Amino acid sequence: MTPKRRKQNTANAAWGGRFAAGPAAVMQQINASLEVDKRLYAQDIAGSLAHCAMLVRKRIISRSDGNAIARGLGRIRREIESGIFPFRIEHEDIHLNIEARLSEVIGKAAGRLHTARSRNDQVATDFKLWVRDAIATMDRQIAALQGALITQAERHAATVMPGFTHLQVGQPVTFGHHLLAYVEMLGRDRGRLADCSKRLNESPLGSGALAGTSFPIDRAMTAKAMGFDRPTANSLDAVSDRDFALEFLSAVAIAGVHLSRFAEEIIIWVSEPFRFIKLSDAYTTGSSMMPQKRNPDAAELVRAKAGRLIGTLTGLLAVMKGLPLAYAKDMQEDKPPVFDAVDTMTLCLAAVTGMVQDMKPDKASMKKVAMSGFSTATDLADWLVRKIGMPFREAHHVTGALVARAEALNCMLSELSIEEMRKIEKRITPSIFKVLTVEQSVESRTSFGGTAPVNVARAATAARKRFLGKVK
Repeated sequence: MTPKRRKQNTANAAWGGRFAAGPAAVMQQINASLEVDKRLYAQDIAGSLAHCAMLVRKRIISRSDGNAIARGLGRIRREIESGIFPFRIEHEDIHLNIEARLSEVIGKAAGRLHTARSRNDQVATDFKLWVRDAIATMDRQIAALQGALITQAERHAATVMPGFTHLQVGQPVTFGHHLLAYVEMLGRDRGRLADCSKRLNESPLGSGALAGTSFPIDRAMTAKAMGFDRPTANSLDAVSDRDFALEFLSAVAIAGVHLSRFAEEIIIWVSEPFRFIKLSDAYTTGSSMMPQKRNPDAAELVRAKAGRLIGTLTGLLAVMKGLPLAYAKDMQEDKPPVFDAVDTMTLCLAAVTGMVQDMKPDKASMKKVAMSGFSTATDLADWLVRKIGMPFREAHHVTGALVARAEALNCMLSELSIEEMRKIEKRITPSIFKVLTVEQSVESRTSFGGTAPVNVARAATAARKRFLGKVK
């Protein structure tokens, strides 16, 4: 009796030989990642070209096959970039789509490209290359935002505004000083991204599925060709590591929190009780019912998207937390959060940079609020220490009593008469009034990193050189 012929699995030539039939439709759907990882096409082709050149150099494949593979990969890249590449869901992902198309383009020689390589080390390599490229792009975007903030800080080095703690008026500062605080935050964000880029810059290619390969490959050659510092030291770690993605998402989430804090300030500043700044129609919307409204929707959406960025980090941490070595299909879920984080942050950075360039401070409103809340009380206490020699704690107590007296008389500290002041501290002289204006307060804060306008102007110049590598 002639045995029944096994049904050929035509769904996937890369692994179909082990299987008698193709996957169920739902299996094909849940297993495929093509719609997500299409983004990796350039990195996949770059990695394949480096691998191919190494295989030729090491005489693992012939030069003629290598040349055919290189030509075919070049054609495929042009097809993808021109939008005519025939993507097929049955090939699961970008890697197998490119491999299948290469077979169509150059024939049998395409099958030699995967010698001494697994999809495990291929995917890890592609993903690292993509994240490295994303970091470089994001760094430029953050630098542009820093530049916009520095420009506004230079214009408003002496523009007085209230400084808050607990959202209560604390001491006068300058608007330029306030903006430069975010320049520093963003500088740390760039530093974290740079650290991430440096740490991820080891090539997994050549690690195989998990144990390396018996072919005499040159991993240092492929690492150098792709701009990596070195090959990874352990094949198990190389294919299972997603620390670089987690670290990237952590850095992006922290940067997103910084953008959210700034967006919250913009929302406060444009509100009617504050009126510190104005935004044009370009970054606000109206109300469907209330015709007078101008809503800071761009800032509100940036504030909201910080939650989304935090979620990408939390989601990938949850995916990775229980995985034994080496690779598991769970790790296919590594790319959606990273891609989403990059898209979200790209949009947020563009929006915040636009708002910074667009906003126009209302100096009168800022100064009015800066003068409220007895904001120069600390200056009064410092005067008591300097001029009378009073211990600061005693000066703090005396100043508190003077504030209470001004509050009872419904006036500012500068409006208290010298007689009223001397009822509380008889050694006070009229020279005290010189320190009770908001302008004098900010001008006196000359300590390094302080808000004095002369400091702010110097700090803006230094920040431009330190973060942007240039002087205006």
